[in-house]
Amino acid sequence: MEMEQFYYDNKIVKKFLYATILWGAVGMLVGLLLAFMFLFPNLTEGISWLSFGRLRPLHTNAVIFAFVGNATFAGVYYSLQRLLKARMFSDVLSDINFWGWQLIIVGAAITLPLGITTSKEYAELEWPFDIAIAVIWVVFGWNMVGTILKRRQRHLYVAIWFYIATFVTVAVLHIFNSLELPVSGLKSYSVYAGVQDALVQWWYGHNAVAFFLTTPFLGLMYYFVPKAANRPVYSYRLSIVHFWSLIFIYIWAGPHHLLYSALPDWAQNLGVVFSIMLIAPSWGGMINGLLTLRGAWDTVRTSPVLKFMVVAITGYGMATFEGPMLSLKTFNAVAHFSDWIIAHVHVGALAWNGFLTFGMIYWLVPKLFKTRLHSTPLANFHFWIGTLGIIMYALPMYVAGFTQALMWKDFNPDGTLVYGNFLETVSQIIPMYWMRAIGGSLYLVGVLVMVYNIIVTIRKGSSVEDDLAEAAPLQRVSKRRVAGEGWHTWLERKPIQLTLLATVAILIGGIVQIVPTIMVKSNIPTISSVKPYTPLELEGRDLYIREGCNACHSQLVRPFRSEVERYGEYSKAGEFVYDHPFLWGSKRTGPDLHRIGGKYSDNWHLNHMYDPQSTSSGSIMPPYPWLVKNALDRSQTEAKMKVMVKLGVPYSDEEIANAQQHMDEQAAQIEKNLYNDPDFAKTYESDKRYASENGLNFVEMKDREIVALIAYLQRLGTDIKVKDAEVSATHNP
Repeated sequence: MEMEQFYYDNKIVKKFLYATILWGAVGMLVGLLLAFMFLFPNLTEGISWLSFGRLRPLHTNAVIFAFVGNATFAGVYYSLQRLLKARMFSDVLSDINFWGWQLIIVGAAITLPLGITTSKEYAELEWPFDIAIAVIWVVFGWNMVGTILKRRQRHLYVAIWFYIATFVTVAVLHIFNSLELPVSGLKSYSVYAGVQDALVQWWYGHNAVAFFLTTPFLGLMYYFVPKAANRPVYSYRLSIVHFWSLIFIYIWAGPHHLLYSALPDWAQNLGVVFSIMLIAPSWGGMINGLLTLRGAWDTVRTSPVLKFMVVAITGYGMATFEGPMLSLKTFNAVAHFSDWIIAHVHVGALAWNGFLTFGMIYWLVPKLFKTRLHSTPLANFHFWIGTLGIIMYALPMYVAGFTQALMWKDFNPDGTLVYGNFLETVSQIIPMYWMRAIGGSLYLVGVLVMVYNIIVTIRKGSSVEDDLAEAAPLQRVSKRRVAGEGWHTWLERKPIQLTLLATVAILIGGIVQIVPTIMVKSNIPTISSVKPYTPLELEGRDLYIREGCNACHSQLVRPFRSEVERYGEYSKAGEFVYDHPFLWGSKRTGPDLHRIGGKYSDNWHLNHMYDPQSTSSGSIMPPYPWLVKNALDRSQTEAKMKVMVKLGVPYSDEEIANAQQHMDEQAAQIEKNLYNDPDFAKTYESDKRYASENGLNFVEMKDREIVALIAYLQRLGTDIKVKDAEVSATHNP
């Protein structure tokens, strides 16, 4: 049979590797800055775009989509060509994929620090970027599918199964979670409200971890671990069971992020059941990866590449055991909202994603540049200091999580909370925050050592762009199963059928959980006393979102004695029917805010935002002086209300037409309340007089951003009265 010659495209792989290293260093540097903000809350005082709430989503997006995303593309583009014995379908599509992805990352790096965010975990980018992500993702899939169709290798190797499932599932997750109605070029509201939005978000959020951070990396594991060890995959049968059970079960597990919440119990329980089942396929994959190295342990001792990969797979096993454990209500009651979750997430991110990426980089770069790695000792140093960094990061965060949970739930014999002041729990874990910062610093040092090692390696290497290869063209065979051919072996040469089956497998769980919650209105009963936000409160809520307050504060009181005693009546599903998006939060660095309305005076809130330590001694909350000084932008208020009407919020035409007047009236009352503080009145009048005498522009207090935020905070949790909360016969529209 005549052989065909062709070239593998290495240029695109190199581009994605460069981007992986660059954005990895940037994302981790931002993460380290955030870690130090817990120790020095005034570190970036007065600089709005460097505040914690705005940088936190930048860090998560940079690590997930910039670092891990580029690593995924690099690994897929390298391995796919060699597994299929074909150059990528289109060099143009490859370049569009690369430059489009980098432009989206740059857009995120600009907009998120400016407070342009949807607030939805791992999906904070606004609607134009959501469209761009969908387009670039389709380009990636088009290129991958085109390459599969022109392949010279008949059967699709296990890594490609995971790549296909990643493409299909991420597309479905992203599109459905990102359904929103635009208000302007960079502002939108989720089409889902309250409990429905929470379910869709964590269906997306959990499965973004599953299908963006896990399945593609499992594909990379199945390719690069055998290559680096020069051994075949341990078990072909286990890889089949691993793949199909994982993609079917994973999609059901999202509700375990919402245990003890206002989500209907049946949805919570489904999430728990499938989360426990998830242990089996996850550990099946881990075992398959580790046992691939059987008989190669002497090589592991001397190879930094394999060291990184072994720890990565072990980290995957730890995280995928802990995840199902955390979905048990007993554990979740302790761990949720605490730093335990931070430890859990970073074991996966730093060990599984980080170390597998580093191992892949150390293996790929010498091959792409036809040279040897500059320094094996430096790579080993990176491994050990990185491993130490993971340990010093994760272990203190576990201790911090246990400490928080135990202190939050501790009662005196007389039935009162032992630690009634939330700040008492914060002060106890500051030493653990120091350890985390040190661990993160060590990890980043390892990354910088890798950057140096790789740069020197590249400089010593060759500039050859592409690899020459040859393979026989694919010969036609019967579309039906031939004698002795297994069902899955047949499926492996049928990419369209395999893709369709994978799509069906991942759709079932989402349909069963989400459709009833959205379509069956009785799942979310409406409370008659719950009314839409006033125009000023709506603007205040958007400021709350802009500043990322939901990164440190939850708005969900769970039905525990400790939480009801500390915060007030537990949260009801019907209280959130006008919340687009929901703001239940994932972490309690500060106390829950759902029942904060009326608890403190307007003056207290103003002083708390301007200088948190003045009202809460020992607080690690950063100041927000710009909220006290900036004029509130009211230009889009009516447009926001009109979009809300389209989403089912019952604003009348009259309310929209008189929005500015209503805002003036409510703001004037808050300004009047602020005058009750003699110190405020004296300072405010002095500033007003100084501005008048010097011809300076002076913004009336009622027109400042802080007033809108106060209006929103004072509204929270006040719509229901515990004794007479009335559920109406009508339901959520």
